[in-house]
Amino acid sequence: MTYRPSLSRRDLISTVLATGSQGEPLCECRIDAAAMDLPSDWPSRFGASLHNAHAAMLALEGGAIANADEKRMVGHYWLRNPSRAPTGAAQRAHDPNRTTLGIFQRNGAFAEFLTVPAQNLHRVPDSVSDDQAIFVEPLAAALQILEQVKLAPTDRVAVLGDGKLGLLCSQVLAQGSAAVVWAIGKHPRKLALLDGHKGVTTCLLGELPARAPTWFDVVVECTGSPAGLAQALSLLRPRGTLVLKSTYAPPALSGDPSRSQLAHTQLQQALTKVVIDEICVMGSRCGPFGAALRMLAEGRVSVDPMIHSRFRLADGVAAFRAAAEPGVLKVVLTP
Repeated sequence: MTYRPSLSRRDLISTVLATGSQGEPLCECRIDAAAMDLPSDWPSRFGASLHNAHAAMLALEGGAIANADEKRMVGHYWLRNPSRAPTGAAQRAHDPNRTTLGIFQRNGAFAEFLTVPAQNLHRVPDSVSDDQAIFVEPLAAALQILEQVKLAPTDRVAVLGDGKLGLLCSQVLAQGSAAVVWAIGKHPRKLALLDGHKGVTTCLLGELPARAPTWFDVVVECTGSPAGLAQALSLLRPRGTLVLKSTYAPPALSGDPSRSQLAHTQLQQALTKVVIDEICVMGSRCGPFGAALRMLAEGRVSVDPMIHSRFRLADGVAAFRAAAEPGVLKVVLTP
């Protein structure tokens, strides 16, 4: 039985072509008439048309492609209501009425079909593969740093964390500025993916004191770990800029009380250092999809080596297990 998502008048039904391990959807699209207001005499007026439309939908579910000119789309997972959202671009990004695919009041993209507003879709250039398009969202998040922080040619920038976001941030900052970029992490195999990228110097965290500068002007924290905050601050010069990309889950309330106390103490120490050293803290999240697609189309960033494995949707549980393995950066799901 095929799942049919509910939709509003502004939604499109999208066929999922591929999905990243964090649920970034790559779609083909078609319009559904189920939410239209129909007059009482619609059977006589529209019966034949609806019959033909139903037959076309069955063909679509069998693999046919409608509206071929629309081609492939990549969709943003933050969904806003245009009639209720603020009008300014900055306000729209933080619309308090938004829903979120797979997170808040919306089903996720691990499915054959999903609904997404047309305004959230961006056409994927022919030169960008399905695998590459899955990286649009994290690449856009990396580009957001350049929207928020002005980097001088003399700045020394450290990207802390060698997950896929850290690797993308290192490439973007080296491409988009003349600053000296250091990519710092714990895993040699991950950092090796940056070999040959002009403007990026890689360094293992344990080798940092012997190799890297004493201070950095800007540190981008991408570790995904609460310990990364203290590490990032230890690398930053007074009055430097800390860009936070990580979001942290609080320690489990049912866990070791001493662990919770340690986390609380570390946070207090970090905030104290922010005040004493007059650190500028910049929270940074989602960014421009259009710019990310251009960078992929122009071959200015490398993403294919980050893909570890791929699974069919029916093997989704195995895909999650694979994605949780140490060292795995990206797992791809296909219908």
